Amino acid sequence: MDAAQQFFLGQGRMNATGSDAAALAALPRDLAGLCSVIQGVLVHRDIAPWLYELKLSEEQRDTANLRTIREMLSEIRLVDERPMAEPRTPARRMPCVCSHFSILLCAILREQGVPARARCGFGAYFNPGRFEDHWVAEYWSEGEGRWMLVDAQIDSIQRKAFKLDFDPLDVPHNRFVIAGDAWQMCRSGRADPNLFGLSFINEQGMWWIAANLIRDLASLNRVPMLPWDVWGIMHGPNAPITADEEVLLDRVAELTLAGDDALPALREIYKDERLKVPPSVFNANRQRIETLEF
Repeated sequence: MDAAQQFFLGQGRMNATGSDAAALAALPRDLAGLCSVIQGVLVHRDIAPWLYELKLSEEQRDTANLRTIREMLSEIRLVDERPMAEPRTPARRMPCVCSHFSILLCAILREQGVPARARCGFGAYFNPGRFEDHWVAEYWSEGEGRWMLVDAQIDSIQRKAFKLDFDPLDVPHNRFVIAGDAWQMCRSGRADPNLFGLSFINEQGMWWIAANLIRDLASLNRVPMLPWDVWGIMHGPNAPITADEEVLLDRVAELTLAGDDALPALREIYKDERLKVPPSVFNANRQRIETLEF
């Protein structure tokens, strides 16, 4: 196991599992079974009314603002105190968003001795012709000898609804576009930045891609954040990205797409105050500044 793989065995402060470590390690070790467990305790809050006939209160929807694994595990038990391996009905699952499926899968895999990290980018399999804001997990497959993308959110119901033509346990890179790839594609003119964002709120563009690129960098430094956490040089739709920022983000994109040998440079560039997650961030979902507690 090389240094990068060893690094991604570490949980980091956001993903610390504490007293739950042994229980997570004892969960199924086959990827399909593990994803099934996660799908049995989490439900996507925005898909819940559509595919699971589950109406959520604003209080229930707000649990999607939980950031740490410890908070998530506590909420999962609060909703249903049974062991995680026992599947729940959608009404007995923790409402969340895509990033929660990914960081929970990564935390469990690490406890089972498998290097893993959450990746921020865009899914091309939700809305034909568009690249929707999304997170997946990436783990080191010893058998394949490569990092593999897996979408732990996609259960059999979603697979049918979105008409997937690939295995969500091995997501092709042209179906999930890592933020760095999206940045490079749009910077070079190979793709239209207005196809990247979140269509149901009608927001898209280079500013969104840049924000996801910074979130992906943070996650690769073991600090996965919420999809709507804002800090540093993340700009809104009306604020232009400066030439200096473009140069910096070009380098970030390059490093987030590079091989394991780039880890030292990836960790070094993350020290830049324009990129690093600060003690407080703006939660765009709640429209307020929040101090991080981890």
